[in-house]
Amino acid sequence: MPQDHSFDIVSKPNMQEVDNAIQMAAKELANRFDFKGSISKIEKVEEKIKLVSEDEFKLKNVSTILQDKFAKRQIPIKFFEFGKVEEALGGTVKQDVTIKQGIPQDKAKEITKLIKASGLKVQAQIQGDEIRVSGKKLDDLQAVIQKIKAANLTIALSFVNYR
Repeated sequence: MPQDHSFDIVSKPNMQEVDNAIQMAAKELANRFDFKGSISKIEKVEEKIKLVSEDEFKLKNVSTILQDKFAKRQIPIKFFEFGKVEEALGGTVKQDVTIKQGIPQDKAKEITKLIKASGLKVQAQIQGDEIRVSGKKLDDLQAVIQKIKAANLTIALSFVNYR
């Protein structure tokens, strides 16, 4: 009997790359002429990134610098949820950026429905915040990956543990 092949669909950014991007953005803030003497900063606190600056214009620039660093390190922006700009202490403004990890239940159901509708001979199981797809043929698994990539979902997905 042939062994089933499988892979997992997950939604987790590479946290080392996220940390590197934050450090690079903070370094750029420290060195840029237009931020000299500014109290603008980027810091990571647990699963959130905090952006602080004097005014909304500078905060927008801080956010843009951070997004550029994510792009350079191939970290999809879909992993991040930018909160609303709020007043902070000392006449500053702040913005929280949430790092999204795991596939929400409603998205997981949408993805498994998509896989079942493909008509391929594979099984999809939701396991917590990830989905395991298994099947007898590697070609079917490849086809599932292509279908999901083509679906252009609002969530960043990666395909791991391919065996």
